[in-house]
Amino acid sequence: MNTIFAQRRARLLAMKALRDSYIPAEQAARCPACGAETPRRAVTQNLSVCPQCGYHDPIGAYHRLSLVLDPGTFKELNAKYPAADPLEFPGYREKLSQARRKTGLNEAVVTAVGAVGGIRCVVGVLDGRFLMGSMSTAVGEKLTRAIEYAAKNKLPLIIFSASGGARMQEGILSLMQMAKTSAALARFSKTGKLYLSVLTHPTTGGVTASFASLGDVILAEPGALIGFAGPRVIQQTIGETLPEGFQRAEFQMEHGFVDAVVPRAQLRDAIARLLRLHEKGGRL
Repeated sequence: MNTIFAQRRARLLAMKALRDSYIPAEQAARCPACGAETPRRAVTQNLSVCPQCGYHDPIGAYHRLSLVLDPGTFKELNAKYPAADPLEFPGYREKLSQARRKTGLNEAVVTAVGAVGGIRCVVGVLDGRFLMGSMSTAVGEKLTRAIEYAAKNKLPLIIFSASGGARMQEGILSLMQMAKTSAALARFSKTGKLYLSVLTHPTTGGVTASFASLGDVILAEPGALIGFAGPRVIQQTIGETLPEGFQRAEFQMEHGFVDAVVPRAQLRDAIARLLRLHEKGGRL
């Protein structure tokens, strides 16, 4: 009798454990890197980083700003500056409308003035959800205005990049933003203020070849893809197998392109330390 009772109790405990471990599909988040399923709340609490493998899921611009800026200091710059269709590219207006509805943004970048660790600064964040964070004439103009605002007010500058490159629907006008933003940064550099570039997944194309690579200090999130052409294109072009981890943030740090790879949970503190260090001329 005791044996039967013990067996029944063991089955009930096993069923309870199975029930407790089950995550309803609508509440589960599957990691694109390791495939592990984790409760969405746990992933959100972990700053959209997979608790199992550390994969850093891309996040939106406003979410990024909320993680970086001191509470109550956010003031958006040029919030209503619109995307345009200068070449009247077929289907482009529809794509822009879809991107606006999907993200609630007017364009692929949000710029703001705020404070990190009590130090006022200008921050720009590219949002990969809006046409892959591609650089259009409007994105280039918003970034240039943010850079010029930082220069005029003698504030440090931080830009978070996440982009597929220049926006093909705007042709040469998009490519011109590489020179435009780079020239603005050259003028900003003369103020002696810090420009901190943070590379997130993915940072590619014309963005990598311009403002993203011009930081006084360049940080990156773990596992971020960083490069001009993608690894598949390079491998097909040269006909050779690429090294493991090629173009990932860790690979780029080993080869001197990135100064440090910083996990998302530590990024705000790292930025605050760099701002303090620069403001005090090297004395903490």
